[in-house]
Amino acid sequence: MVIRPIEHGIFASAGGVPDVGAGYVAGGAAPTMVDTVDKFGFPSGSRTTLATGMSFASQQVFGMANNGVAGYTGGGQSGGTYPTTVDKFAFSDDGRTTLGTGLSAAGQGPGLANSGTAGYVALGNSAGTRVATVDKFAFSDDGRSTLGTGLSSARSTAVGFANSGTAGYVAAGYATARVDTVDKFAFSDDSRTTLGTGLPAARSAASGFANSGTAGYVGGGFAPGMVDSVVKLTFSTDGIATLATGLSAARYGMAGFANSGVSGYFAGGNDASTLTTVDEFAFSDDSRTTLGTGLATATRYCAGFANSESL
Repeated sequence: MVIRPIEHGIFASAGGVPDVGAGYVAGGAAPTMVDTVDKFGFPSGSRTTLATGMSFASQQVFGMANNGVAGYTGGGQSGGTYPTTVDKFAFSDDGRTTLGTGLSAAGQGPGLANSGTAGYVALGNSAGTRVATVDKFAFSDDGRSTLGTGLSSARSTAVGFANSGTAGYVAAGYATARVDTVDKFAFSDDSRTTLGTGLPAARSAASGFANSGTAGYVGGGFAPGMVDSVVKLTFSTDGIATLATGLSAARYGMAGFANSGVSGYFAGGNDASTLTTVDEFAFSDDSRTTLGTGLATATRYCAGFANSESL
């Protein structure tokens, strides 16, 4: 249960529960590449658009966050180029800086984070070539290193999520075909194992988020047609199941972010046309609702990160 001190006593608001923390959706294609960053307040779901967006317009960018401090996004594809740039957004004022050291190579792959310690980017597709490389950014100084052991196979359009303090996961994607593989990276030593049981079906271009300490979720994508299913991976056992209720529509290329302990969100994507839709899944019972206010612009291949209320 998440306790918000400002809800109680003299800090309680007669107008409802104040927002504490927020989720962010960055970049993407709408249909041309955009640099926009939308912000959704927790728990209201109210949307604003940051005055300063990314330093470049790009799709298939990554997202990750150091909870309470900053969110990171970058890489992807910008027109005919593949930038290595990494932008950092301070949660205190949403101010943007750009890291002096970017990705080790051009990358279109997912991000995940061990909050307070480091973020990871699985490069996936590097300027048109599939790679297994995983970069690590230390949150203490934003220094970058590259893991000695990368993914179990070079693949693009994978999805990442994390059980902060314990392990990160990279799931699904496209190698020579779509895969159901789930790789697990132990944060204690960055060693990689591959789960004996993968996703129920191979899929690519899916999205993910996590309720840290409890479970990770993978939604949508191609398998090979567009799917609306949402898969849940329980962290205590690495057991995998499919939710009874999926997305509000089958789609791919969404952003995923979470208010850990409360709910997770799948935003944007494409179901035949590009969408503004934001679906919310309550972690208490995995039920789905759809926010009344979606993205400011219909966007696909965007990325999400969050400043969660607790982690």
